[in-house]
Formats: sequence, C-alpha cells, structure tokens
Amino acid sequence: MPYLDESGLDDPDELARRDTRETLRALATAGAQVREAVTLSTEGGIDRVAYGERPRSVVVAALGGSAVVADVLEMLAEPSSPVPVTVRRNLPLPGWVGPLDLVIAVSLSGRADGPVAVAREAARRGAALLTVGAEDSPLSEISHRARGVHIGVGRGRASSRTSLWSLLTPVLMAGEGLGLIDVPQHVLGEVAARLDEQADACRPSSESFVNPAKLVAVQLAETVPVVLGDGALAGVAARRSAAMLAQTARIPATWGELPDAASQVVACFDGPYTAGGGAGANTGRQADIFADPFLDAPAQPKLGLMMLRDAPVRPPTAESDAAEALTDAVLGTARAAGAKVIESTAAAGHPVVRLAELMALTDFAATYLALGLGVDPAVSPHVADLRDRTSGQ
Repeated sequence: MPYLDESGLDDPDELARRDTRETLRALATAGAQVREAVTLSTEGGIDRVAYGERPRSVVVAALGGSAVVADVLEMLAEPSSPVPVTVRRNLPLPGWVGPLDLVIAVSLSGRADGPVAVAREAARRGAALLTVGAEDSPLSEISHRARGVHIGVGRGRASSRTSLWSLLTPVLMAGEGLGLIDVPQHVLGEVAARLDEQADACRPSSESFVNPAKLVAVQLAETVPVVLGDGALAGVAARRSAAMLAQTARIPATWGELPDAASQVVACFDGPYTAGGGAGANTGRQADIFADPFLDAPAQPKLGLMMLRDAPVRPPTAESDAAEALTDAVLGTARAAGAKVIESTAAAGHPVVRLAELMALTDFAATYLALGLGVDPAVSPHVADLRDRTSGQ
C-alpha cells in the first residue's frame, strides 16, 4: 500500500525540497500564462488565422499533455459551431482536408512527432495553418513556410502539463475570431482571475484542512481512483485529471463522463476494491469464517470515486434535473458500497472559467499527491527510458 506523508504536505520547505523542478510554482502561473498568451497571440497575428475567413472545417492535432487543448476546443464548439471540429493525435490526416480547411497543431516543444507530421501534411495540401509552440522549432518553421500563423509560448515553459494555458489561450482566441466558439476577450480575463484564486487557495503554505487540493490528495491516497465528470465540460476536466494522476503522481486512474459511464463505474462497486466486494463475493464460495479480517486480509487499495461537477443550471430544466439525479444516484451507490467519495463543484461563470477551476484544482491535487508519496512530479525515470529507447525510430 502506498503511504502518504501528510505532515510533509504542510511543510513548505519539505515540499520545495521534493519538488525539484518547481511544479507547484509552474502551476501557480496559470493566470499569468493566460495574460501573456493574449499578448503574444495579438502580436503574432491571431486575427490572420485562416486569412480571417471561416474555414470549411477545423482539425486539431495535439498529443500528451497538450491533448486537452483539442478536447476543450471540440467540447466548446460542438453545441454551436457552424463548421465541424475534429481531433487527430497523429497521421493520417483525413483525406478531405484541403485548401478550404484549417489545421491547428499544438506542441509545447514544437517537436512532437504527431502534430509536426500533421502540420507538414496540411501544408502540403494547402490547408490554412495555426501552430502553437516554441519558436525556432520544426513546427514554427512549417507554419512560416506555409504562410500560416505561429504563436510562441514565451520562455520558461518546461512541461506541457504545467503550461496548459500558454497553449490553450491562442486556440480559444482563434476559435472566437472565426465564430466557432463564444469566448470573448473579457472572458479570458475572468479565466485568469479564477486561476489566480485557485493558485492562492492551493498554495503550499495553506494547510491541509483548508487547502482544497491537499484535501483531495489526502483522500485519493491509498485508493484506485476513478474520476467522473457529470457532463461534457466536467468530462474534459475528468480526462485531464486522470492523465495528471498517472503522469504526475504515477497513480493509474480511469475517467468517464456521465451519463455514458454510469453503468461501467457502478459495476465496479461489486468488485474487490469496495467494502462489499472481494474474494468470494458473488461467486457462490463461502467466506472463511475463521479468517481474521485484520491479520489475514492482504492490504489493498480502496476504490476512490472523484466526481467533478459543473455549476448547477439556473434556472433548472428537465434535462438538468435528470442529469443531477443520475449524478446523485451514482454517488449514493458508491457510498453505500464503501467507496471513498470526493466531490468538487465548479462555481458559476462562463464555461471556460468553470473548466479552468476544475482543472486547476485537480492539477494541484495530483502534484500534492505525488509529493506526499515521495514521488518527484516532474521526473519519471521510466518515461526518460522510453524516450531513449524510441528516439530515432
């Protein structure tokens, strides 16, 4: 069983010692990233994307820590965009993409194979290009040669996991300018302010009993986490959260979105990771009545259900009431089965503001969980080894 050092979470000096790449500090710059990205995007000619004309379609290419950029644009555009927005992680680029379409490729380093390959193929076909990433990179070079728009990410951005808003903000501005989504510039100011609030609430000097991210980290420790979103917006945050738990805290986590994921998650409540599951449960085998539940039972993690909830719909509708009832039913079933339940609900605001709040909380929580478990959140020897083994292939 993993052991979380709770006392270490409330010692800023100890946190600083363990956090060798200053991941917490980098996450706290999210609001500043938004403000900087607005300036860089304006100076970089974001208004020239697709030559200022609405494209026939939009394809977004992003991988790894940058993948959430594509997920966010797709989620925001789905209800009202007049043109389709699709996501690609790598080649092949859909055969119908051509000069009437826009391809957005995102990579912090500007060197990720998938986005670079997609951008290169889009340029070959004459599609309009928007690229976001490091200057003086293969991605920026492709964009400049194709007369696309490249937006740099500024200096000091070491990881896509902690540089989300440097990557996402230009894409949101482009989507607004082309009429695909409704994210006017004042909303970006509200996003930056909400991110600043989360950074203050989750700061290292804030003790566990009042720090929402530390509270989540403590509750998730010694669990097998399942992160659920109660709808499309919270579903994007849930997917991001599961990725952060895996990549930052090294905790395998699954995610889902209601209503689709309700049955598969509830089915797990009958399994070995809840109070009612375990060896012999629902199998017809008689449990050993002489077994000591403390000495004979092997220690194992408990199922942890983290429910990310969007702000309530006001005024409520029949659809929102049904969705809320399903969420409450899943949570009630989880508690009855003995799962550890954690809830987080976004405050009211524009959809991007609400999404920013949920993602910031879970980003900080995953980092505190890593630090509490004695894991460096920014350095994974196995990831480095994988890169060494696959470089040049």
